[in-house]
Amino acid sequence: MATHCWWRSAAKFDECGKLKSEAPQNLSKVTPRLKVLREMERLALVAPEGLDELRHKLFAYRSGDFYVPTGGFEKEEMEIPPVNTILLVGFHNAGKSSLVNLMYSVLGRSGLIPFAKTPSGGDLDETTLFMEEHNVLRLMRSGFCVYDTRGFDYDRVGESVVELSDWVTEGVHHKQVSLRPGDSSELAREELEDGPLFRPISKFSKRRVNCVMVVVNVSEICKAFKAGDKKPLEATKELFCSPALRNCNDNPILILTHGDKLSTEDRIDFRLKICDYLGVSETTGVYDIVCLTGYGFLADESDPVTAYALTEAVYRALVISDRSHLPKKNFQDWALICLAWLMCFLGALFALLSQFFSRLGQKQKLMTL
Repeated sequence: MATHCWWRSAAKFDECGKLKSEAPQNLSKVTPRLKVLREMERLALVAPEGLDELRHKLFAYRSGDFYVPTGGFEKEEMEIPPVNTILLVGFHNAGKSSLVNLMYSVLGRSGLIPFAKTPSGGDLDETTLFMEEHNVLRLMRSGFCVYDTRGFDYDRVGESVVELSDWVTEGVHHKQVSLRPGDSSELAREELEDGPLFRPISKFSKRRVNCVMVVVNVSEICKAFKAGDKKPLEATKELFCSPALRNCNDNPILILTHGDKLSTEDRIDFRLKICDYLGVSETTGVYDIVCLTGYGFLADESDPVTAYALTEAVYRALVISDRSHLPKKNFQDWALICLAWLMCFLGALFALLSQFFSRLGQKQKLMTL
């Protein structure tokens, strides 16, 4: 465990121990940096025994299990999908595919069922043009799934936000094609010829996105920022704070990857800098996850802190998903919807008639003159 507790070498780590003996009125001394250190200590404390318990909750999970009655609506009155959908998004080289591979390693005992091999490369030539659904099914029709998406480009943030908005509002399905203006025709043709583009779309179920995880390469942001380039940080903010994600959830879950390539101080400093820039808490809904160990192996029991952080992130995503379900539409709701459409139709009809008779009147007036 001590090998993976990298934060304990931080300059102010000793202050965490001192705060435990402080009186409650002195807790104002807890700085954002100390909050991060305390959060990492919490993960290290809970990880050894909490990992199996959390795995068991995911193993037994069925869509809607974490729903809490609010506003007088019971679970039976909510529109709960058979499968909750977690969407992974981020820029190229963020580590989304490696994160999915880590899920196979950590959550494999929960029955994660692979649809296809997940590439781990970040180059365009190694990146599939199709979205991949990785499903955890309970009773064949209930559970949750994780979608691995194609990485975005820092130079095309506007297009990325539009594409993300389409995914969130219209839903996603397995093997959904993701073509972009900058794709070479040869690459697109090879991918489409080898892929299942001509299979009926109905073959794959369309999923409504319930929660989004934004995966960020903290090492890349740190390197660019020190070189005077704020583009990766600004692009991350534009993506993270896009209206589509705000409408989907209060805040997406933030996954920081490749932090092991930084020094301890930089790893903490840029976590604080990114969270402050995005306007989110530095501890709640933010997870520092190492996708691969120094030897290139997936971090499973060899790194219990990372394994537990990943499992808790998935658990939190499911809690958010079950909290965001909408009530079922009853007869009164459908009647109001039909009435609204009827009023819109009548309004458009009268507007058309008004324009028609106005032009007719003007024509008759000219004839009279």
